[in-house]
Parts: sequence; structure tokens; C-alpha cells
Amino acid sequence: MSAEPRTTQSRRRWLAMMSAGLSGLAALAVATPVVGFILSPLWKRAPRIWRDVGPVSDFAIGSTVEVAFADSSPLPWAGVTARTAAWLRRMDATNFVAFAANCTHLGCPVRWLPDAKLFMCPCHGGVYDSAGRVTAGPPPRPLARYDVRVREGRVEIRTMPLPTA
Repeated sequence: MSAEPRTTQSRRRWLAMMSAGLSGLAALAVATPVVGFILSPLWKRAPRIWRDVGPVSDFAIGSTVEVAFADSSPLPWAGVTARTAAWLRRMDATNFVAFAANCTHLGCPVRWLPDAKLFMCPCHGGVYDSAGRVTAGPPPRPLARYDVRVREGRVEIRTMPLPTA
């Protein structure tokens, strides 16, 4: 019976320790952004800001139009993606309602079909009625609504984070 030379055992041990150490570093490198993503809502809340979308006179009573405005928390490098949209409907002389332009299923942009009086999601067939309620497809909730106000003859929408989850 011959025993392994001492150098082979120490080399194996060193390689095992290096392998364990590098595996730990790789796990840490993967886990850090995941933990940051999970915990980020706890310390960073997007501000809710009133954004001007136009004068009251631009919106006909009973019509539903898409309006665009700046996101409440754009990143410095966001560029055109810092813009978001909503579907704005003028109910009467002073009342407006605004729906998120994103489906509550996976966030695809919904479109308004005025002849059918429905919001349609082209991704997976989600259908919402004119009040934003789900009527068909996979969406789990109605369309999110934005707060709307009229101030000094201008329509303003109160921003919020992308309402999908």
C-alpha cells in the first residue's frame, strides 16, 4: 500500500478551496442585483407628480384620446423611454378620467377602439370595456386609473410608476 504523496493532497485541498471560493464569489455576483431588485421598492418610491397634458378645450366631451407625458422618475439616460402615455376621456364640462395605456397582464400597450368602445391588448387578447373593466382574456385586473384634475384651464394627470404588477 502506497500513500499519495503529500504534494498531491495539498494541491487537491488548495484546488477545492479555490473552487469553493470562486463559486461563492460567483453566487454573490449573481445574488447582489437580485436582492437589490427585490428590496428597491422599500427605499426608492417614485414621486407622484402632476403633469400637464393640454388645455381643456383640446378634449371633446365623450372622446377618448391618448395623451403623453414625462414619467415621474426617469433615469438620466432614459431618453424617449422617459415618456409614458394614458387614455384620457372627457366625461363632461369639468370631469375627466384617465386609464393607464398598459395592460395589467404583462404591460403591453392597449389601444382604444372607438367603434367598439373597447380597449384591446394586442399581445394576448385582453379586452377591457369603456370603464376599464376586464371583459375577456388573461388580464387579472382592470386598467389602472390616474388621478386627473383641471387647473387654470389645463388638464393634469398625476403620475405613478408603471401600473402593471
